[in-house]
Amino acid sequence: MPVTRSRSKGATGGADQQSVPKPHTSGRKRKATYDEVVEPLVEKPTAQKRALTGKQPVSAANAQSVKTVAVPNDPGPPPVLVPAELSFSFEEAKQHLVAADSRFQDVFDAVICHPYQKLDRVEPFRTLCTSILGQQISWMAARSICHRFVRLYKPSMPEKPTEDSVTEMKSPDAFFPSPQQVASTDIATLRTAGLSARKAEYVHDLAAHFSDGRLSTEKLLAADDEELYTMLTSIRGIGRWTVDMFAIFSLRRPNILPVGDLGVQRGLCRWYLSLHSDEHPIVVSPEKKKTPAKPKSAKKGRKIATNQVDDEADDVDGNDDIGASGSGDPAATVTNIPPPIIPSVSRMLKTKPLSRPPPDLPDGLSVAILKSRLSGKKVKGALLTPSEMGELTESWKPYRSLGVYYMWSVATADE
Repeated sequence: MPVTRSRSKGATGGADQQSVPKPHTSGRKRKATYDEVVEPLVEKPTAQKRALTGKQPVSAANAQSVKTVAVPNDPGPPPVLVPAELSFSFEEAKQHLVAADSRFQDVFDAVICHPYQKLDRVEPFRTLCTSILGQQISWMAARSICHRFVRLYKPSMPEKPTEDSVTEMKSPDAFFPSPQQVASTDIATLRTAGLSARKAEYVHDLAAHFSDGRLSTEKLLAADDEELYTMLTSIRGIGRWTVDMFAIFSLRRPNILPVGDLGVQRGLCRWYLSLHSDEHPIVVSPEKKKTPAKPKSAKKGRKIATNQVDDEADDVDGNDDIGASGSGDPAATVTNIPPPIIPSVSRMLKTKPLSRPPPDLPDGLSVAILKSRLSGKKVKGALLTPSEMGELTESWKPYRSLGVYYMWSVATADE
């Protein structure tokens, strides 16, 4: 019987002489090849791991198992929604801001204050959950992940988001998994929707807080502002910026000042600089319907994620605080909290004179300093410190949230 040639030594076949390097005669030790050193160290991902992480293509057989993962069916009690009403008079709030700065009258005439004029019921768990799912990724990636997350609990949904399904999910009556269902789902199953391990843990922790009663709609409504911060920041994945956005857009609290939001900081700089510098006047344009802009090509080496599925770029400290490092625009930093749909101011034009002398700038601030900070010379990573923001908006109390809403419009003004 002929001997079969083999690439490895064996009891019957010997070794393939062509595959064995010839011994060195110079006495120098032969250098190991790349395959000999690296290949034994490389962990080959199994089909199961690729299916769970979503990072590699999944075989047809394995893909079927991912789509049919078992999830809890018991939704628990029906959710309690935040009612579509305000806890204050919107007209009184407008009059207060106009009395503090007459330019607000032009703003109110031109721009709808969506959080306080377009009221709808809100489910806190759903809002906070989608906020976590959308952290630090593009709006398209967030939409895809939210769709896949909900589809875990409603397999009859289309495999990919459609225009109809996206519109339906915006309704407060649309299906969304309950805290009990999510809390009973293991991390590996949540990751099949495209969540990173850390983000899956965040969502699971949030669901556990609502499921065991540590959080509820009633407790959120009854808490004052400081109690609200304490309650929500105890949850992994939720930082102060997210709490501020939730308080403004979902709970519709009137006196919230998001000191970590760069958009608000930039808007305040421009708003007050215009009072002391003729080179920086402000006026707003009437609101126009906005459509999502197509992502621009990455020119200057900047990568723009448009179809990201697995998002490992979560903050390592366990909270998001996106506004402190992002653009400051809630619509840009996708959180799926009802965004401030406000127009981009097309041009900074001259403003009419105030009915009273402009307020003095806080100690330590000047026209030159505000200009330098707008040009990029930040202080401790911010355009304004929390104390400076507090002093600049002191006359807006107790309706700071309304003024803050319009600062995003001023922040995006073209120069």
